[in-house]
Amino acid sequence: MKADTHPEYHTITVKMTDGTEFQTRSTWGKEGDVMALDIDPTSHPAWTGGKQQLQEGGRVAKFNQRFGGLTLKK
Repeated sequence: MKADTHPEYHTITVKMTDGTEFQTRSTWGKEGDVMALDIDPTSHPAWTGGKQQLQEGGRVAKFNQRFGGLTLKK
């Protein structure tokens, strides 16, 4: 293994959205830094099973809204 090719690996504190904290080792920041999370498994709908926000109206829905009433009458 080559020397000086890997980043420094040190202990940081991770603060969850509910205020709980835990210590882990990471290459992020400096020794003793605190990483405050905006989204984590305790609050994100993907993990909690809560309501997911879906985009209302993609391209097809916008097209149908604009031209849905048109028909080809002979």
